[in-house]
Amino acid sequence: MSPELIKKLHEQHRKAWEDAKALLDHAESEGRDLSAEESAQYRKMNEDIDAYSVRARELADAEARAKASEATFAELLAQPAERQEQQADKGDELRSFLRGEGPRGIEVMPEARDLTKGSATAGGNTVPTSFYGKLWEHMIEVSGVLAAGATVLRTASGENFEVPVTTAHSSAALITEGSTLTESDPAFAKRTLGAYKYAMSMQVASELLQDTGVDLTDYLARQAGRAVGNALGVDLITGNASSKPSGITQTSTLGVTGGTAVAGVPTADNLIDLFYSVIAPYRNSSACGWLLRDATLASVRKFKDTTNQYLWQPALVAGAPETLLGKPVNTDPNVAATAINAKSVVFGDISAYIVRLAGGIRFERSDEFAFQNDLVTFRCIVRGDGILADQTGAVKHFVGGAS
Repeated sequence: MSPELIKKLHEQHRKAWEDAKALLDHAESEGRDLSAEESAQYRKMNEDIDAYSVRARELADAEARAKASEATFAELLAQPAERQEQQADKGDELRSFLRGEGPRGIEVMPEARDLTKGSATAGGNTVPTSFYGKLWEHMIEVSGVLAAGATVLRTASGENFEVPVTTAHSSAALITEGSTLTESDPAFAKRTLGAYKYAMSMQVASELLQDTGVDLTDYLARQAGRAVGNALGVDLITGNASSKPSGITQTSTLGVTGGTAVAGVPTADNLIDLFYSVIAPYRNSSACGWLLRDATLASVRKFKDTTNQYLWQPALVAGAPETLLGKPVNTDPNVAATAINAKSVVFGDISAYIVRLAGGIRFERSDEFAFQNDLVTFRCIVRGDGILADQTGAVKHFVGGAS
């Protein structure tokens, strides 16, 4: 193995580590967490460190395998002549023994036979079980409010974050000559976003991480991120702002109430009324769309207009969203199911709903926390909040009427 290659790899590994350490020290000296950009840099540095470590282990393993192979071949090449001499000597001894000549006992080398995996005790137990190197993950529903077009604000830290908004505009009037102008001032308000913590942890035996045949760490990171994202996603839809985010259905405006004969299920006419309950400036926004759960959508897809044409329009281009009354449809399992008094359909300019993420999603590993039990601890944390900044009618909802 080339000493120059090993030296270069070692220098790259050390430099990546020193750069990562310097980044953490810099943030600590300023008394703050890493910014979003710094967090991305830190993750990349750690990926480089891991890659260099893996490369070093691969080189060491290759060197060891090469040496072991050379020793094995040397041993095999030396065996035939020795074995033939031994078998010839033992053959003469055996014939003499059978004639009653020579010693009363004899040591005979066992006959060599092929070992087969068909018999467990004849070699089958030494054959490893084949293992498919991909972990098949079962699917679950995930929060969809971010995909629907909500505005995402990413901040490095978690102090309160205020968003100024207008709640009323000035209005003008026809004024006769010489009359006093009517004063009409705009009204302002502010929305405050905090940083509520959503987190989980899990522990894995170090033997499992070392011996597993799949990329288990990658899977754990994905499913942990999905878990905290779904936990936050529930409150982004239904949160009541009491020590949690203010959900979009809780702060949206009533647009339409269902009829008394359908027990909470919207009709085609209800959806058309909800569509036009949102004024044109919001309806014309590129982020204007529908938000509802799959079960409600299944019913909506069957609606027809007076000409027996479906209101639902499939996408003509692959990857483009399907539309309802010309507006994209997004699903989120946390939107209420159709029921009496349930806010089961949301429509409007979804970008008016602001999601604040403080510090990004953190997936961290500790080999020391459960050191005594030889367990590796992983934790995933996200800090966030959400609120509908424009509560003057940018987003409206349908409520099921009583039967």
